Amino acid sequence: MRISKIGICNNGFTLLELIAVIFIVSLMLTFSFPYFTVMDEGKLKSEARKVASILRYINDSALATKETYTIKVNFGQKTLSYNGPEGEKTENLTNLSALHLQSGGAVSDGEVIIFFGPTGASESFTVYLKSGKSETALTFNSLSGRVRVLSDEQLNGGGRDGERVT
Repeated sequence: MRISKIGICNNGFTLLELIAVIFIVSLMLTFSFPYFTVMDEGKLKSEARKVASILRYINDSALATKETYTIKVNFGQKTLSYNGPEGEKTENLTNLSALHLQSGGAVSDGEVIIFFGPTGASESFTVYLKSGKSETALTFNSLSGRVRVLSDEQLNGGGRDGERVT
């Protein structure tokens, strides 16, 4: 520590230096924040593709082997467990939001088991995934066995005043 002739320490930062550092940090944050939101949307789309793939796999396996398989959705643990030809597997779904069944309506807590018999799934359903402000829905058609992935724009585009289209 150096002391000047008057007895004041000159080791601190000047106001100009502090302003320059704050400017540089804010400039870096300005460019990095949009990247993080795009990364979240990418994770949501990736998770939607994974769930769609599992639904198709279980349905096709049940039709091909003429056996009954199950998918168990646990909202408390945010997991999707499925029992297929290769045994039971579990996938973590961090963006799991809700499930809408034809017979039971909307479910967003607890556990739901969906059966896929020798003729396919017993009913059509929709799985909702949500990350921040973005939402994606996967609709499974029990008659055709197809899975349709609906993005946030497709979900809210047809509704009035931001209503969900189901």
